[in-house]
Amino acid sequence: MARLLDSHAHLDLDDYAADLAAVVERARAAGVERIVCVGLWRGPGSFGNALELAAGRPELFSATAGVHPHECARVPEEDWAALARLAGDARVVAVGETGLDFHYDHSPRPVQVESFRRSLAIARSAGKPVVIHVREADAACAEALAAEGVPPAGGVVHCFTGDSAAARRYLDLGLHLSVAGVITFRTAEALRQAVKQVPRDRLLVETDCPFLAPVPWRGRRNEPAWVRATAEKVAELWGTALDEVGEITTANARRLFRLP
Repeated sequence: MARLLDSHAHLDLDDYAADLAAVVERARAAGVERIVCVGLWRGPGSFGNALELAAGRPELFSATAGVHPHECARVPEEDWAALARLAGDARVVAVGETGLDFHYDHSPRPVQVESFRRSLAIARSAGKPVVIHVREADAACAEALAAEGVPPAGGVVHCFTGDSAAARRYLDLGLHLSVAGVITFRTAEALRQAVKQVPRDRLLVETDCPFLAPVPWRGRRNEPAWVRATAEKVAELWGTALDEVGEITTANARRLFRLP
């Protein structure tokens, strides 16, 4: 059984309220030994319950804390202070996801950039890596990273969907890349070509569940067990065995997030 690590999952969403235990059992049966649960600002005073999940099952779950670009325009100042405190919690392994989303523009772009730079500063101060969301904003994202600086602890562009040029831009900044089920989609050939060129010590795999279920489950609620399909596609692209991809990507995630 390949050792796998889902480096980005939203298990604290209501999508899993009724059957989380069964979802976890299927993940363990598929070889998933750890899941990074992404804790995001949900509303005044709330960053979801990812930290509670991690506290309840520390052998399986780790947590992050962050402000998504969709929501950043609504975050009150006191919750930025709360994020800085959370980032300093030993149980929080990264700040994010944060970044830029110019596809939906749920928050004004200048506010997104300011939120992103503020999150990078929090990660730097806490000595934690950053988890980056970027959609249709690669140039602005790279500009913000160059201006603010990647935190010394590093970071990862989660659910990377770009081409080889975008991959090189982020790799040159010292970041890791993480791929999700999109890599199995028929239309994702540019992404697959990029993954072939990513250094093996810089790649992670994830589900981004409940979103972006891989083929053959596309369109259904995603879950951590299906990170195996993403790892299988990476193995095909690298011309190696699933076991090797599992070992490499799991080691990369453990090193980046300083996981036990």
